[in-house]
Amino acid sequence: MNGADVLTEMLIGYGVDTVFGVPGDTNVPFYEALQMREGEITHIMARDERSAGYMADAYGRFTDRPGIVECPSGAGAMYSLPPIAESNASSVPVILLTIDIPLPGEGRGVLTELDCARLFEPVTKMSVQVKSPEKLPEIIRRAFRVACSGKPGAVHLQIPEDMLLAEIDPDRVSLHVEAECRTFPAYPTRPAPGLVEQVMDALEKAERPLIVSGGGVIRACAGDKVLAVAERLNIPVCTTMTGQGTMPDDHPLSIGVIGDNGYHPHANRAMEESDFVLFVGSRMGSVVTIGWTFPKITLNKRVAQIDINPEIMANNYENVISVAGDAKLVLADLLAAIPDTFDSARHDDWVAHLNDLRATFWDNARALLTNDSSPLRPERAVRCFNEALEASGQPALIYSDAGTPTPHMTRFLRINDPATRFAIPRAFGGLGSALPATVGAWRADPDKRPIGLFGDGSFGMTVGEMETLVRLHVPAILILFNNGVFGWIKGLHRLKGHNQCFGVDFTPPKGQAIAEAFDLKAWTATNAEELDTALAAAFAYTSGPCFIDIHVESIADRVPPVYSWLIKRGHDPLSLLADDVAYT
Repeated sequence: MNGADVLTEMLIGYGVDTVFGVPGDTNVPFYEALQMREGEITHIMARDERSAGYMADAYGRFTDRPGIVECPSGAGAMYSLPPIAESNASSVPVILLTIDIPLPGEGRGVLTELDCARLFEPVTKMSVQVKSPEKLPEIIRRAFRVACSGKPGAVHLQIPEDMLLAEIDPDRVSLHVEAECRTFPAYPTRPAPGLVEQVMDALEKAERPLIVSGGGVIRACAGDKVLAVAERLNIPVCTTMTGQGTMPDDHPLSIGVIGDNGYHPHANRAMEESDFVLFVGSRMGSVVTIGWTFPKITLNKRVAQIDINPEIMANNYENVISVAGDAKLVLADLLAAIPDTFDSARHDDWVAHLNDLRATFWDNARALLTNDSSPLRPERAVRCFNEALEASGQPALIYSDAGTPTPHMTRFLRINDPATRFAIPRAFGGLGSALPATVGAWRADPDKRPIGLFGDGSFGMTVGEMETLVRLHVPAILILFNNGVFGWIKGLHRLKGHNQCFGVDFTPPKGQAIAEAFDLKAWTATNAEELDTALAAAFAYTSGPCFIDIHVESIADRVPPVYSWLIKRGHDPLSLLADDVAYT
């Protein structure tokens, strides 16, 4: 067998069912091996390496298995860098295989020569070049181990083409796999003795305790454990943006999203008023803490932190307790440590107070959610989406781009079905991920509806992947927020008083016409009634991908629900009144 056969055999051994990628000169041997095993592993051809990376990212986010992506040498590797960097910083396990020029060509001016191992070093957990075909199995095992253990992340393997063409004596190599590393978290760790008891002691002493659930809870599949601990102790739970979906939004202990972008004012108030906060799976970064200016009363000496990565412990605040370990295991130990005599009723007033604030916010938000002014307001569009999603009765995998959808979806999207997942790539906030991500979501779980939300700036970057969706008959619902502007950037211009904005406006795309040119079923919605009709038709349509072109107000027209922006406009960001704030 040759190296390509070994690589394919190892991937199948690790349970890989999908490889996303783009063909090129150097990866032909790999494709030949994949073709021979089509019944066991599927190759998804994307139209761009960046898109293939985002497909693998979505696959990793919505499963407990690493996403696998491959690309050819040179430009293919360079185009792959943005999604790999996003996956790694977002703790999503992804393995990139760059099939490179043959090893003897190094340093001799071969076309597309590039030191890929060094290129990917800063944005991965591990980036290595394979220099011996017999080393392939060992390095692949290491790749899965590194991607899936500890803090999950991205791994890059630079595999010269001649490594795949080389004949390998099967008696000289071992093709065994580590079963523990087929899924993540691999080799999860429990906390050091006594730490969970210290957390429990602090929770017992607190009068207004709060749990904050971050993206690490989602990655560790620990939402059920957060819910169990919260219910047993009667402690309210807030989430970060990436932790959204930890608990059903209609649960009385599920208060809302904290931080800057798309936050809930009552959730931020909970943080301000709490006397002890337990962070789980959150690094307490700039968005969560609004540049470490929130809460106004410092978190020093009133916070405990549970995280898989000891490197981030007490990085931003003086923790009372730091617990290194897998979120699911730590929370299971915490649940077991709760004494039978614990009186959960002691927090009834605290929970009732926060629910009163939450109810007031949603009562006041009704004015925005029912506003039928033109152009269609984003809040109204989210309400239409909520109602259609609930009416469909279908669990969904929702992937949103940064930009127009983010603050309004984060604030107003209501997910009450535990089978439905919502993801936003927040590490670098790059555009162009949501449309191709629906392919990865579909491969992750074909029984759930893949839904992509994106603005028109993002749409212009990955429009070609609609062909991929049609070719594969992916039943995705693509929702375009169309207003002809890079709205977030134009909003920043206006926030600084520059109403004569520069370099941010473009011609609004004819979304429905473009989608229909790719043979998608498509609709245009300019008001709530048209959007309701289009969404109902889209959820009923399962023969392939469909597309809704929503003509919507830009976030450059009104200040979006972003804490730091509202402060700059002189608005109280903790007000429970509906935010309807002008830039001038």
